[in-house]
Amino acid sequence: MKREAYAAARTVSPALHAYFAHHRAEAIRRGQEHLAPLPEAETIEAVIDAAFWASLRREEGYVPRISLAFLSPEDAVHPLMFERPLPLDPSTLTRVAPAVERPGIHLGVWRDQSELCVWGTTRVIPTLSFVLEVAAPGLLVIKHHSGDESGKFVNIAVLEGDQIKVVDEHASTLPDCPEVLSSLLGYDSPTSWVASVNVLVQLAVSMRAHGRGGSLLLVPAGSESWRESIVWPMPYAVSPAFSELAHLIRETPDQTRRRLWQEALGRTVDAIAGLTAVDGAVVLTDQHELHGFGAKIARRKGWPQVEQVTVTEPIKGAAPTLVHPDHLGGTRHLSAAQFVQDQREAAAFVASQDGRFTIFEWSECEAMVHAHRVDALLL
Repeated sequence: MKREAYAAARTVSPALHAYFAHHRAEAIRRGQEHLAPLPEAETIEAVIDAAFWASLRREEGYVPRISLAFLSPEDAVHPLMFERPLPLDPSTLTRVAPAVERPGIHLGVWRDQSELCVWGTTRVIPTLSFVLEVAAPGLLVIKHHSGDESGKFVNIAVLEGDQIKVVDEHASTLPDCPEVLSSLLGYDSPTSWVASVNVLVQLAVSMRAHGRGGSLLLVPAGSESWRESIVWPMPYAVSPAFSELAHLIRETPDQTRRRLWQEALGRTVDAIAGLTAVDGAVVLTDQHELHGFGAKIARRKGWPQVEQVTVTEPIKGAAPTLVHPDHLGGTRHLSAAQFVQDQREAAAFVASQDGRFTIFEWSECEAMVHAHRVDALLL
């Protein structure tokens, strides 16, 4: 029986094709080599359609978690190739999902004569490869490899049911755009992963990953004013400040030690992000020294109650809105907005249990707290 087509796949595929065509042409103009093949709009639509219906199935009770990459076996490095290519359909993807659910493994998709098929798996893909990741039932993320050694992927669009969110790659040029947002966008920002490992990005990803929700306050090093916005005593104050993350960031490991350094950095980031699962907020300086966790935020003496914030999302067509902080979520969001209003040199990162992620910063242009919704960039 012919299945119903996923309408969002047809709607978004021309825009995705245009995106890849534009960036591929730009890469060729810069003299870049070893680029991934350009998928046609019909190919993009077919891959999205198959992945969406596969995401709604179960294999022995488990939700499929797969990543599909459009490339030929010749474009892959050390590919694992099936003797007989598999058809690109939801049932096939669901059955093979348990074998490829680990991070970094992609199912290779290519045309076998006139039909799309799954030819095998690969861990290494060319720059600008079309990649589709099944993040949850009905939740798909379209991305591509940035081409740098960090392994960073650039999110292009997020599809959730009938909702289509296409990332605005020019959002980092807007006034008051935080550096961490520029890094998350992953384009040609000087603070992108191409230039350096942005630890705040890794902290945000790790905070969201534990799924319990949490808050992190980023305060200026050398300043004590943030203490006026915290209820004392802090339940889990740290003395002296925990500085392992700061030490690792200051290191400049040579090529032989870089992998060990990255692993140590990742473990430390995960350890600090894990503290955000405890009720209250983690307090970290902008020099990456940890002062404690479980902190309760209080309105600074003599400062007004926060009444409204500007909310933006780096999504095409999304307009800024003015809302009361209560509209963003629960107590975490309200207290984070109050903290940033009272401590204007600080920032607050808030992860919700449902996966939403918001960065709060003070906007000099707007003279109010600005809430940047960035969950579409963290999937």
